[in-house]
Amino acid sequence: MPNYLELFNVLLIGLFTTSSSMLGAAIGLYTSLSKKLIAGILAFAAGSLIGSLVIDLAYKGALELHHKGFKLNNAWLFIASGFAIGSIIYLFTSLYLEKRGAAIRRPTQFKEFAIAQKREKTMEMVGLLSTCELLRHLSVEAIENILPMVKEKEIMPGEILFRAGDTSDALYIVASGKLEVIADSTIENIDSTKVIAILETGAAFGEMGLISGGVRTATIRSEAGAQLLEIGSEDFKKLMASDHNIEKAALHLSHERSIQNLSVSGINPEAWAKIAMHNLEHISKSESHKMLLEAGNSKGAGMAIVLGNILDTIPGCLVIGAGFHGFGKMSITLMLGMFLGGIPEAAVSASMLTRAGYSKKFIFGVWSLVLIVGMLAAVIGKEFIGNSDTLLAVFFEAVAGGAVLALVSHTMIPEAIHEGGSKAVLPTVAGFLLALFFAMNEVYG
Repeated sequence: MPNYLELFNVLLIGLFTTSSSMLGAAIGLYTSLSKKLIAGILAFAAGSLIGSLVIDLAYKGALELHHKGFKLNNAWLFIASGFAIGSIIYLFTSLYLEKRGAAIRRPTQFKEFAIAQKREKTMEMVGLLSTCELLRHLSVEAIENILPMVKEKEIMPGEILFRAGDTSDALYIVASGKLEVIADSTIENIDSTKVIAILETGAAFGEMGLISGGVRTATIRSEAGAQLLEIGSEDFKKLMASDHNIEKAALHLSHERSIQNLSVSGINPEAWAKIAMHNLEHISKSESHKMLLEAGNSKGAGMAIVLGNILDTIPGCLVIGAGFHGFGKMSITLMLGMFLGGIPEAAVSASMLTRAGYSKKFIFGVWSLVLIVGMLAAVIGKEFIGNSDTLLAVFFEAVAGGAVLALVSHTMIPEAIHEGGSKAVLPTVAGFLLALFFAMNEVYG
């Protein structure tokens, strides 16, 4: 028969441990913490959690197995398997949710998400640019600079991009579809309806007018529609001024090449593309803001955020509940680590979600749900793991511990270093030493 008083106490422990998230959310919405303070708290919390997991959970679990007759290696393998499974489950579930929008909760995870999105969106563009005779001559240093200059433009079926005689204002590259080049009707004895060339994927055009400063010499029309990449005249001139290879290639094209059947030679396009993709690690502020809004507005992002925060809360509360055997024997460092870590985590998360366009009502709603789930997880941990001395209970406790350890290494430590730099190592060690102090006190006290 369940001990309702004990379960109520566990419920209170779960409430206390997760209540810091509400405090952190309020701080993130109405005030701000310094980056160094955030880093220090996260690092200290990470260190205390690591210490608690090693001493209070893994080591004590191994001792319990030893008392059940397990040899040293078998006890280690049993506990290690639980930790490994828990960490794998947490990591891959977290990565899955981050891809669907949960990454916007934290700066380091969002940066990783944004870079991946940028890679995905520009991979096709880079591959196309690598086959263009004009742009594949770019140096490695210039590759990163050109990508922000490239804009996408859609041409509808039957639409005319520009006419002969129009001002030359951009260079174009055909991304997909076909374009027709129609003769200049102002030239004598030229049929104004005659298609003199077809431009297909990879073809660059429009550079002649940009180099000479003149007007368009032909009319460009799409019969079935096309997708283009566009580089404005000012950007193109800057590219030529900064890279003589581009200038040389542009002059060569404008004077020597036929507008039809643009050939590709020289540098291997695949090698060029590979180099280009390595230069996408930088995310500008405007790109970051745009991606943040897009991720926040994507389908299912709200649910992913909720589930991501719940995922971060459940394992630690399960372990706290499982290890509760009265107020005098509870893991203070584990509770302290969870409580302290929740403040800056929730504060940063609330700030990021606000920037992504989420309302205060939604943010407080998320953390209120996390609070409830954390309390229930503590009760479940106590009732189904802590009140059992079976091997299965020991194993599930190790699984939960592995998930907490994955949370520390995947989220807390990276965020601490991101906010405070390498000096975040020191409070991490301090947190671990505090956990060791309490553990030794329990043994020798």
